[in-house]
Amino acid sequence: MSEKIRVLLSEEEVGKKIREIGEQISKDYEGKTVHLICVLKGGVFFTCELAKRITVPVTMDFMSVSSYGDETSSSGVVRIVKDLDETIEGKDVLVVEDIIDSGRTLSHLLEILKQRKPNSLRLCTLLDKPERRVKNVDVDYVCFNIPDEFVVGYGLDYAQKYRNLPYIGVVELS
Repeated sequence: MSEKIRVLLSEEEVGKKIREIGEQISKDYEGKTVHLICVLKGGVFFTCELAKRITVPVTMDFMSVSSYGDETSSSGVVRIVKDLDETIEGKDVLVVEDIIDSGRTLSHLLEILKQRKPNSLRLCTLLDKPERRVKNVDVDYVCFNIPDEFVVGYGLDYAQKYRNLPYIGVVELS
């Protein structure tokens, strides 16, 4: 079985939208420091590009969570694989994610983070698949709503491949 990648969102489209979201975040956090929490591994490409486009002071931390029992379906059980290095108490926190589909993982993660008493807690995602939502999650910043297709690139992978593509593509198996 071989796979072909069809471009869904070009590098130019992605870059333009990240600039726009960065400008909006900069306005919304004016006079504050925004503390970005990058959800690893997929979120790292988007978080770095976004951080470069935010004009208010930025601090950053990383978290890795796992919610998949097997390869394709979420178990609904969220396990923290790598926790934050610093406290978020009193900080204006923006969780940065590569993609939100069912919402199970993010819903659980946001509950965990709320208990740590941040000053504010918002969510930003590169891609959103609202039609796949099982758990309601309020997303404050969405770059793109996309159809329910298997996407790669910009940090998203297929069997650990294609994360480094500079665009968002759809995997077409043949």
